[in-house]
Amino acid sequence: MADDWGELITQQEKGLTTKIDALSIKKDDTSASEDNSGARAITSQKQCDENSKEADEKGNLDIDGKTSYVSKSDLSLLQKLLHSRLVQSKSDIEVQRKDPTSPLYSVKSFEALHLKPELLKGVYDMGFNAPSKIQETALPTLLADPPTNMIAQSQSGTGKTAAFVLTMLSRVNISLNYPQCLCLAPTYELALQIGEVTKQMSKHMTGLQIMYAVRGERIARGQHLSCHIIIGTPGTTMDWAFKLKAFDMSKIKVFVLDEADVMISLQGHQDQSYRLQRGLSGSCQMLLFSATYDTSVMEFAEKIIPNDPIVIKLRREEESLDNIKQYYIECTSQEEKFEALSNIYGAISIGQSMIFCATRKTAATLAERMTRDGHAVGLLHGELEIEMRADIIKRFRDGKEKVLITTNLSARGIDVEQVTVVVNFDLPLTPDQKPDCETYLHRIGRTGRFGKSGIAINFVDGRRSMDTMKYIEKHFGRAIAKLDASDLDAIEKIST
Repeated sequence: MADDWGELITQQEKGLTTKIDALSIKKDDTSASEDNSGARAITSQKQCDENSKEADEKGNLDIDGKTSYVSKSDLSLLQKLLHSRLVQSKSDIEVQRKDPTSPLYSVKSFEALHLKPELLKGVYDMGFNAPSKIQETALPTLLADPPTNMIAQSQSGTGKTAAFVLTMLSRVNISLNYPQCLCLAPTYELALQIGEVTKQMSKHMTGLQIMYAVRGERIARGQHLSCHIIIGTPGTTMDWAFKLKAFDMSKIKVFVLDEADVMISLQGHQDQSYRLQRGLSGSCQMLLFSATYDTSVMEFAEKIIPNDPIVIKLRREEESLDNIKQYYIECTSQEEKFEALSNIYGAISIGQSMIFCATRKTAATLAERMTRDGHAVGLLHGELEIEMRADIIKRFRDGKEKVLITTNLSARGIDVEQVTVVVNFDLPLTPDQKPDCETYLHRIGRTGRFGKSGIAINFVDGRRSMDTMKYIEKHFGRAIAKLDASDLDAIEKIST
């Protein structure tokens, strides 16, 4: 039995891509107009949802001068597929509530939550031992009476999906044959992930019925739903509620809006979510979860979740550059860059490393050459199907490949902990070709984890590249030392 809630919940999600077809969801292309969720088959990256071109990752995948983007929905799904263990967060939890003098309870065990016996059995059958850090604080509030509204910042791997599923299952009355809980997710795939967790946790709750309000799942006009929980995307859910009148929004006891930051990045989802929320009764418990909590998410959350909700935010320590040694190497050509890279890998002992390139073509060429030189190399770029990307990063995380060559795809949100060296084969630029300091920080932040020292090496191949490096140096107020790639003794010293 595992020790961490987040670890087990995401282990249950790991193999989900192989189970989707077994969920009896009809993928009927003719119904595309009924749902703005942009759902697509998880196994086909090229069958993009209609919103996948929304530019919510900046500067990703500059392919021979043409910048394409990785959508937040893809990144969110990729993170869920990747997290095979609990995220090691340095974050503290900050709780904001209307009455700061009221007691704030936390729990260390599931028994302390006084769950229904069949629900507690489902929790233990899934292998969970104890609540995760964020759940210790959130669950007593989520399950308390009278119900309390909540806004929570929580990332993949923290067990937040299971937290709100537990809340829905605790509130539902199986003897009442109508929808009582509604969970909105931004995409088809994310809705199915939530549904899989719900099915597993509720397996001892005899008679519980779940329906997916997603594209391809048709219901007849005039049909009144007898299921207890609806999990779906905003477009189809809105059609079921208002156009087909298949269920009564005013009877919903628990309303969950998951992945709010992804939701607001997809055109139309905000308005659909607002319309659904307005159909709820004043006694409905409303919950919103988001990986980030910036101004746009905060404004959305405050409109969706009224009546002074409790707000749980993560107080994240700022990423520090103190334990990362930064260097730059001047080169005059791509060939010189490769020679410098060969010298680095020949001179110092490298556990695992990541190399960032500006174009997919450069990344592929570099991967081929390093493989010929005997390195175990993984290649990551946006043309790969999502589950293939996840598999590549898992292999790298497990040490099966020692070098991961990638475009900006892996700079944000994907946490691989064993990296000791990061190489910027090309320095990061924004879509308008300006120095991208934020991406630089995310890139080199892949090394120097958990107090260990790390090394970041930047290749500079011209005046513009040098100007970019100097701008980054000034922005962070940290000197980036020059390194002579032909001086093997000097290279050896950087690892000491």
